[in-house]
Amino acid sequence: MNPTRRAWRVATAGLISAALLGTGVAVGASTADPAPVSAPAAAGPATNTGTASYASVVRQVVPSVVLIRTPDGLGSGVILDDKGHIVTNAHVTGDATSFQVQVADDPAPRSAHLVGSYRPDDLAVIRADNADGLKPARLGDSSRAKAGDVVLAIGNPLGLTSSITDGIISAVGRSVTEPASADSPAATLPGVIQTSAAINPGNSGGALVNLAGEVIGIPTLAAASPSNGAPAPGIGFAIPSNVVRDIAGQIIASGHVSDSHRAAIGAQITTVADANGTPTGAGIVAVTRGGPADKAALRPGDVIRSVGSTPTPTSEALAQALAAMRPGQQVTVAVIRDGSPLNVRLTLGQLPGS
Repeated sequence: MNPTRRAWRVATAGLISAALLGTGVAVGASTADPAPVSAPAAAGPATNTGTASYASVVRQVVPSVVLIRTPDGLGSGVILDDKGHIVTNAHVTGDATSFQVQVADDPAPRSAHLVGSYRPDDLAVIRADNADGLKPARLGDSSRAKAGDVVLAIGNPLGLTSSITDGIISAVGRSVTEPASADSPAATLPGVIQTSAAINPGNSGGALVNLAGEVIGIPTLAAASPSNGAPAPGIGFAIPSNVVRDIAGQIIASGHVSDSHRAAIGAQITTVADANGTPTGAGIVAVTRGGPADKAALRPGDVIRSVGSTPTPTSEALAQALAAMRPGQQVTVAVIRDGSPLNVRLTLGQLPGS
């Protein structure tokens, strides 16, 4: 994971973008190893303010959140079981296969290795070689999360180990998309939790926790201005725990993901723009033989303008639309072929596993 931030756009809020949070390097600060991991001192109850203390929740969860050190940076992870499995973000592990992890109140690093990753959901599982004393987190039911719920973000932002910030769930069911890069296709994360709890570089892979001490999400992104990349305080995103439980469970069981539960059309897509540079649709570059697009007689050169009732002016918009759908669902795809409009009925397939 390179310390350089990559911009993420948020489809539901066109005026902001978001940035990956996997580095422990602070802007304007020297790059140095962080202090040993330790649990923060529990603050006593607030006096004459009416504000509740979160100390008991912090004491429950901090031992289950680790610092992950990779060859390229720092991130966070959540302990899943007593066998040493730890879930984190795929952008934290990057292309590395071996890691060092530190547990709260234990300054000695533990070696760990990659079990598997699934980039479309930005999740990865590593396993500590020494699982002695590891305390698994309790994963909650993210489908019960509601806007207005109080949450805590626990992780290692900017290398400041075992840090806690508080906020609320601002919204649920958001979708965010990572723009494609030279070495990685665009990754769309559906149904993420938006939170006002401050999350920063190094929080990636940590824990978003409710007041019952349950992990309901894995912090992954923070919003940033699309014009200058400046942070947009109070807008962060976390992968829901139900997705984490499913995808991480598959990785632990077999080392890969066999059932993504994600819809796909079986085609390579790029954004098509007019002479003024204005996006006009999601252009098909290639189709997968035997896939949904191939079976529906879609072909390279077709420009997808909408799927169902959702316009798709860009490849990103198409990914967002598919993220809200399910494999096996039948949809009408509006395309432009050789300058003429055409409606095609298509049965969605499944996004390939890892």
